[in-house]
Amino acid sequence: MCCVEEVRTLKAVVGPLAGGDERLSFDLLNGKMTVPADIDGDAVIAAVSRTGMEAKPWECTSVAERDKANSRRQLLQAVLAGLSGGAALLGQILGQAFQAPLPGQMAEAVAVAVGLWMVLPKALHAVRSLRPDMNLLMSVAVFGAMAQGDWMEAATVSALFALSLALESWSAERARRAVAALMDLTPPMARVKEADGDEALAAPEEVPVGAVFVVLPGERIPLDGRVLVGESMVDQAPITGESVPVLKSVGMEVFAGTINADGVLEVENLKLAGETTLAKVARLVEEAQGKRSKVERWVDRFSAIYTPVVLAGAVAVAMLPPLALGLDWSEWIYRSLVLLVISCPCALVISTPLTVVAAMASAARAGVLVKGGEYLETASRLSAIAFDKTGTVTLGRPTVERVMALDGGDEGTILRLATALEARSTHPLGRAILDHAAAGGIAPTPAESIQSLPGKGICGILDGKTVWLGSHRYAVERGAETPAVRDAALALAESGRSVVAVGDDTGVRGLIALSDPIRPEAATALAALRQAGIRKLIMLTGDNTATGERVAAALGFDLVLAELLPEDKGEAMDDLARQFGTVAMVGDGVNDAPAMARSSLGIAMGAAGTDTAIETSDLALMSDDLTRLAWLIGHSRRMMKVIRQNIAFAIALKAVFMVLAILDMATLWGAIAADMGAALLVVFNGLRLLKATAAPRSEEDTGLSSPSKAFDQRLA
Repeated sequence: MCCVEEVRTLKAVVGPLAGGDERLSFDLLNGKMTVPADIDGDAVIAAVSRTGMEAKPWECTSVAERDKANSRRQLLQAVLAGLSGGAALLGQILGQAFQAPLPGQMAEAVAVAVGLWMVLPKALHAVRSLRPDMNLLMSVAVFGAMAQGDWMEAATVSALFALSLALESWSAERARRAVAALMDLTPPMARVKEADGDEALAAPEEVPVGAVFVVLPGERIPLDGRVLVGESMVDQAPITGESVPVLKSVGMEVFAGTINADGVLEVENLKLAGETTLAKVARLVEEAQGKRSKVERWVDRFSAIYTPVVLAGAVAVAMLPPLALGLDWSEWIYRSLVLLVISCPCALVISTPLTVVAAMASAARAGVLVKGGEYLETASRLSAIAFDKTGTVTLGRPTVERVMALDGGDEGTILRLATALEARSTHPLGRAILDHAAAGGIAPTPAESIQSLPGKGICGILDGKTVWLGSHRYAVERGAETPAVRDAALALAESGRSVVAVGDDTGVRGLIALSDPIRPEAATALAALRQAGIRKLIMLTGDNTATGERVAAALGFDLVLAELLPEDKGEAMDDLARQFGTVAMVGDGVNDAPAMARSSLGIAMGAAGTDTAIETSDLALMSDDLTRLAWLIGHSRRMMKVIRQNIAFAIALKAVFMVLAILDMATLWGAIAADMGAALLVVFNGLRLLKATAAPRSEEDTGLSSPSKAFDQRLA
């Protein structure tokens, strides 16, 4: 595929086989159509062949092989355009300079045949299927000119149309290469450490999980892994968009495609090459091209109606003036042919998809993974954003501030009960309790029959007795609250701490107070969102009201909803949507999944290396940087502005030339030159978004490592 018009044709013939064209997805830049697995491949290939196009099963070839195949297709189109143009020029020289009309007409006929070589099969399919498209419009214009004896016009139009197709293919290939350059950041070789201590170079695809590879200063990290030896600053901008290199030491994870700045690292490989975070991001960006935005779908519907209307209008222009007013048939037929050429919808239909793809690719480069053009469009219309508290506006790494024993107990006993239940916990509060206990020399003895109660707490069996840990509300639910417990819990919670009750069958044995620091950039990020025009900022939390209000007051949230279970957050999102319209939910992608699913736009925080967060969200911030949100909204609005510019320009130009055609002030070759110029201008206007990247947070944050600078310079 090299034009969006062909997508509509393919939907018409393959859609019935798939049970509806909504089950098909298209990657225009890579010329790929994805169909349901239960469809017979031979039937798809046969259906495509009837359109004048050719299909074959997709092969996961290397970028170099795909580039070679695309280059061959571009060369063929360039050769056809060159031969058609040369034959048209020869025809003009023979007909005018040497007064040899017959040889001149023969050369012009060759120009027409070569220029329409790739167009006529598609035009014939458009006639058979009664679905007029640009190929049919152009073919009618060319043969109409020949029927009138305007062989030179026909030859010129054919040559210019062949040149237009070649330039359009070239511009689409340029866009594809630019997107590939943004995503193809993995080095071609990995330095694998062998058993005898020697190092051998191997392709990342050949490195097994568990192998150890070495990364020298200035090199890109080839695979996701865990540092075993060494310490170094690593530039993670290609994955997370962070403007400042991050210190990586033993035990920390590193990602494929990031840049090792100054130290030697020995890294244990954790994932196969095709499963790294970078590979998943690249795959999702590619798949996202098939998820069309509302404006893309509008353009598709518009062009489907526009083309037959224009064809009918051209027939009316050709017939009505001669029949009604007795005007010259030849003159009005020529005007109708000019009208057909300038009405070709190519510039209009190509104005949006390349713009959307460019915007998504640059967002990925800035550390924002968008899973479809429709989600980027939604971001431009946001009026309110809801945030989860823990791990989103706070660091998500709470610390224990106080352990309060009740009924004559001691802190050690309370921590022993709590760590027994949290021994295998991955919850931030559980990890904080375990860390606090470890610092006091208390090792956990895991409880048995542990049962997690989402949004409430956890219970289990220790030394034959039921023990439990949970929120103040859970203590009330168990009937374990007493006036003394309530007063103590309220006193701790009033200062904004999270309070966990620890108890057994006898009642509440003690309370643990924890606090979670606010992210340093949160206040700046929220201020930037207000400046970007977001009307309401809301915080949703399962914590108690006092804790929620303390954080909300510190950051200036407009509304805080506290003590919410996961399902409560989903219902809250429905209420917010009714009040404010388009509302996003920012969370961790797991506990907040119900709210994210029911929001207009689900945004996952810190998705780098987190499969669940990437998969459950519409949009993922690869780092934990909230300042990316304001940039994202501005970026999405820039995308919509460029799309509106392209659509307005394409329609305005066509309107002007339609008037000129009717007034006999335009020629066939001038019309196609204008159409070709319009198509190229909207493509290059859209590709400007490839240069849009997230700005660093401060002036001193601009110091990227030299390898990253070198890469950015090569990309530019």
